[in-house]
Amino acid sequence: MTELDGRDGPATFARRYTKTWVHAVATAALTAFGTLTVVDQRFAAVAIAAYVLPPVVLYLGVDGDGDAAAASSSETGPGSSAASATDSATWTLASVPTDARLYDAASTEAGAYAVGADGTLVADDGTGWETVLSDGPRAQSQTLRGVDSVGDGGGVWIAGDGGTVARVDPETGRHVDHSEPAGDTSNLVAVAASSGPDGERVLLGDGSGRVRRGDYRDGSVAWRDPVTPGSGSSLAGLAFGADATGWVCDTSQGVFETADAGRSFTDAGIGGVTGTLTDVAATSAGPVVGTDAGVVYRRDSGSWTPERVADAALRSVAGRGDRWLACGDDGAVFERAAAADWERAVTPTTESLNGVAVGGSRALAVGDGGTVLECDGQ
Repeated sequence: MTELDGRDGPATFARRYTKTWVHAVATAALTAFGTLTVVDQRFAAVAIAAYVLPPVVLYLGVDGDGDAAAASSSETGPGSSAASATDSATWTLASVPTDARLYDAASTEAGAYAVGADGTLVADDGTGWETVLSDGPRAQSQTLRGVDSVGDGGGVWIAGDGGTVARVDPETGRHVDHSEPAGDTSNLVAVAASSGPDGERVLLGDGSGRVRRGDYRDGSVAWRDPVTPGSGSSLAGLAFGADATGWVCDTSQGVFETADAGRSFTDAGIGGVTGTLTDVAATSAGPVVGTDAGVVYRRDSGSWTPERVADAALRSVAGRGDRWLACGDDGAVFERAAAADWERAVTPTTESLNGVAVGGSRALAVGDGGTVLECDGQ
């Protein structure tokens, strides 16, 4: 489904229209011309027309496939330029049954997932987005901060506030609660999952800089004691690489590496970071980390190289193969493919984006107001 579709009906169309940059411009015009009514009352008619006409034209002008709206959103929106936008991929706004703020996403061959405020978990198995959980696995409305998939038919793990942890079976959609690992109710801010020789491995990161490993087998989890890779600052991101490798970053500019699936960590020696680290991702070339200063650091042959991506904060990074993604405020999605320069993609929203993911057949970016952006993940 394209970002705006007249077939959705007025209510759904209106909800999705309010997330586009067209709505943002119309609102600004309403305010500007409304202010001028102190000079001439006739500006009131101009203000109303500037606000009302765009959604009417879009709603009545879309054809059966929403092509008119798609064409409209492909124009350069606020905060972007033709020179900085990339047309390598088309990002569309998905129809999602929630307005909750979404923090993280995962995409696999079996489906796509996003988690957020009030325990929200939404998923799409290829037939459209549906609500899996509206108030968390314990029905306590604890915010979910992270989601990751084992892949290859394995489970999907979610984690969040109050020690909330659960595993979702991608085939049945059924979830099993594993909250408060070893009695720990700490707020969990990140999760990473992978397959192991005897089952699944899951890493949980919390606001006190600790990482706890769990070994899942035959429906139960054996939790290990947590380790603190850094100084105890809040963790910002977790990622599993190939085999038993993985990385974690924290808000004190530390990046740490594990070669034994989270049993122990060593300092990855990033040093001299511009800004505060916000996320880490595993790529075929090694780890990449993002910062709130708009810089991405990639490690190549043991050395870290900074790359300027944006002038504003990057909230999340993701990678698969040679394709890397980052996202931030005002609907910003940035892409880097095959060692090329980072480019800003055209997106049909100005909502802040908090998480990106790439895997399976699509890439995702999720954010405020239940926003989910999708594009071909290849």
